[in-house]
Amino acid sequence: MTKWFAIILFVGLIFESTGIVLLKKGLDVVAHPRAYNAAEIYRVVRAGVTNPQILLGVFFEAVFFGCLLVLMSRSEISFLWPLTALTFVFATFAAILFLHERVSPVRWIGVVLIMIGAGFISYSEHPRQKPPTPPGQATGVNQ
Repeated sequence: MTKWFAIILFVGLIFESTGIVLLKKGLDVVAHPRAYNAAEIYRVVRAGVTNPQILLGVFFEAVFFGCLLVLMSRSEISFLWPLTALTFVFATFAAILFLHERVSPVRWIGVVLIMIGAGFISYSEHPRQKPPTPPGQATGVNQ
């Protein structure tokens, strides 16, 4: 894992977990549907799309998605995707700090297992080989 890969992954994970917290805070402000009909769903959606925390949360999720796209273009999915599970770790700490949630011992065990799994994944990375240069391009000669 290169330094830039790790930095982009870390930044993406911060934006993702912050986005989750903002979405949760915004959704707590928006009244929950009292019934499941078109008018009530419209009311809740309208309240949601005008809530600044929800809008900022969606923006942060979009930044995470952008980081993910950059990382996908430079790594194997079987390596990258399990590392994105670290968002569970970041989100758990964010939930404790900003949402004042209590995390049970069983959930902490899950967080530790995720961290161990991410460690295995990063340890198992093997360098990507560059595709061979087509004949003629290495010397600048067109065939």
